[in-house]
Amino acid sequence: MTQIQLTNTATRRKEPFEPIDSRNVRLYVCGPTVYDRAHLGNARPVVVFDVLYRLLRHVYGEDHVRYVRNFTDVDDKINARAAATGRPIRGITDETIAWYLQDMDALGALRPTDMPRATDYIPQMIAMIERLIGRGMAYEAHGHVLFEVAKYAEYGRLSGRSTEDMIAGARVEVAPWKRDPMDFVLWKPSDAATPGWDSPWGRGRPGWHIECSAMSEALLGTDFDIHGGGIDLQFPHHENEIAQSRCACDGCGFARVWLHNEMLQVEGRKMSKSLGNFFTVRDLLDQGIPGEVIRFVFLMTHYRSPMDWTAEKARQAEATLRKWRGLTAGIEPAASPASSVLEALADDLNTPAALAALHRLATEDAAALKASAVLLGLLADDEGAWAEASDDAAALIEELLGARRTARAARDFARADAIRDAFAAAGVEIKDTPEGTSWSLLPGFDPSRLEALK
Repeated sequence: MTQIQLTNTATRRKEPFEPIDSRNVRLYVCGPTVYDRAHLGNARPVVVFDVLYRLLRHVYGEDHVRYVRNFTDVDDKINARAAATGRPIRGITDETIAWYLQDMDALGALRPTDMPRATDYIPQMIAMIERLIGRGMAYEAHGHVLFEVAKYAEYGRLSGRSTEDMIAGARVEVAPWKRDPMDFVLWKPSDAATPGWDSPWGRGRPGWHIECSAMSEALLGTDFDIHGGGIDLQFPHHENEIAQSRCACDGCGFARVWLHNEMLQVEGRKMSKSLGNFFTVRDLLDQGIPGEVIRFVFLMTHYRSPMDWTAEKARQAEATLRKWRGLTAGIEPAASPASSVLEALADDLNTPAALAALHRLATEDAAALKASAVLLGLLADDEGAWAEASDDAAALIEELLGARRTARAARDFARADAIRDAFAAAGVEIKDTPEGTSWSLLPGFDPSRLEALK
């Protein structure tokens, strides 16, 4: 069996991955807060942990891996969006979840085994909070329930931060009813205009951190294998999850391995609306950049390194994928991925090394290339329509090739050259050989540039 190595944030080391139960490998990843379209940075952990999910399924078997990724559908940002638009909260969250799934499907991401909504687990959150109060780890104050950080000696160990850094990083709310500024909210009161549920502490709603603890426990148990998310969640979200989950019962270990992907930039700068470089996944898809191309660009950078999205990388990715799809068209994939690709992924999800191995396979073995690319979520048969000309475009290209042959036979070289130049401008590569003329599409194919020559 392939030995997977993963860099565990909790230990700062790359370690052999040994599941608690090899027939029930469990993975939890923090999902989106559903009030708007997913931006490009939101998509990076989806692709990172989709690769891990695919690898785990390959090594342990599809039926032996359970992947949970939640939806946070109760949050002050959602409340604010509802107040600003006059729309019902459920309408906003249902619509946003549908958008999210559609966009992540376009990136070739497999859907997780479970995709729980926070609002479906309010009873479990209340029960966990009651346990924390009963164990002396949380307290009620002014309608709020707070976790008492000072009582958990290992708080801050995951992120390795000092108390001063944690206070600054958490942007803690200073309130007179807190015993310590670091104490964080498990439950807070709701007014008449805010979503709320009945609880022992009055009508209210959960704090953000308790959601993932309750959902992961309900679906994966008190001890599971891997917890993942973006590095921006390491503190305070993941730090707080650990504290409340481990203190909710004796011997609760929570996640054994913590994985965090680094952040994303655009053209060398932090993505920001003020800089004009803020993109949602849908923005790029609507610009004609295929989801498979977006995925390939993500895979070009190791998940633990900051990633820079650039137009040039997208162009390179599109060109490579068109070439590989041409090489593998109509070919049955090999029975298993190449060992070079599998070894790269098993080495802490080294996707750049895996892509390098695919480039080598492209010159050696098309069947192995196809099987290995599928392990990375690439070259799937049902994801390749973007790389093919439509029937109308293909017919037009063939018609113009015929017109070019006629013009050359008649020594009308001006007409033949005009057709050749139009092909180049439209993104159609033609090759003349003794056996005839072949063609393929290049990045940015634009059939409208051929219409005038009909």
